[in-house]
Amino acid sequence: MEIAIALGSNLGDRLQNLRSAVDALRPHLVAGSTIERSPIYQTDPVDCPPGSEPFYNAVIIVNYAGAAIELLNVVQEIERRAGRACVSERAVNAPRTIDLDLLYAGDQSLVAEPLILPHPRLHLRRFVLEPLVSLRPERVLPGCSRSLKGLLDALQSEEPPLEWVTGDW
Repeated sequence: MEIAIALGSNLGDRLQNLRSAVDALRPHLVAGSTIERSPIYQTDPVDCPPGSEPFYNAVIIVNYAGAAIELLNVVQEIERRAGRACVSERAVNAPRTIDLDLLYAGDQSLVAEPLILPHPRLHLRRFVLEPLVSLRPERVLPGCSRSLKGLLDALQSEEPPLEWVTGDW
């Protein structure tokens, strides 16, 4: 099943943090499948504590054979290994070495804590939509009438433009 994952980092070596997260995911994916990577963008922190450093953000698309909730457990373990505290122990939107969010999983529509798919704020965040659109502009998510490109074009956001960092990572 095709699953899109948003990646973000604003602590330490941000580029290496994104690379390490992708490397940690690889053994859990369908053997031999490729990982599609958006460009990396530098973005201002959104809804973060004052003084938070800029993020590097990207999106990857992977092929996963299990249930989306299983992959959620995998990405949360990757976050923990990178030093991110569990949800109950951290401040909302606190700075982090790595943040991994499942954006969609095939054509599934799921509302079951701790996982809601498609991601409930995906359409509100330029730092998620723009990298995702670079990979799947025409994709229409379950419960939506617009393509991802249409959502990005219609986005009304206070976020400043994203700053391109690299497409080769």
